[in-house]
Amino acid sequence: MAAMTNEDLIKLLGDKFGNKISGVNEPYGLLTIETTKDVIIGVLGYLKESAGTGFNYLTDITAVHYPERNHIAVVYHLHNMVDKIRIRVKVFIHEHTPTIPTATVLWNGANWMERETYDFFGVKFEGHPDLRRILNMDELDVHPMLKQYPLEDPNRVDKKDEYFGR
Repeated sequence: MAAMTNEDLIKLLGDKFGNKISGVNEPYGLLTIETTKDVIIGVLGYLKESAGTGFNYLTDITAVHYPERNHIAVVYHLHNMVDKIRIRVKVFIHEHTPTIPTATVLWNGANWMERETYDFFGVKFEGHPDLRRILNMDELDVHPMLKQYPLEDPNRVDKKDEYFGR
């Protein structure tokens, strides 16, 4: 049997989920798709368990904050180790209601990845067995990877651009 290609995956996902699959592109050959939080567990489950897909390895779960769009993208990286292909699945959620179903129902290893994403981005994974901070202090009342604050104090005089030829 021939190894699965990105085109094969796009067709399989389109046939199964229709217009719930969008934003299909292949930056640097890495198939990237977007879907919605109401079907994310179905999409991930299909990629993991369906005959012919074989994405049984969850490489990572992370997020990206897009403050100009008021969105957080929850990003899943999956790996088919037999065919040696990867896929990236993105779900955009609103930054003021950052909730999404947990992937721990499919992979036990999602537990710590989701805790880290919660800790740094504030994404609440509904149904997670133990959603709490994993690296930062429990008392911390912010999520440090959200782009809500300036990177540097604008009043610092030792950081003026003209001092550095900028």
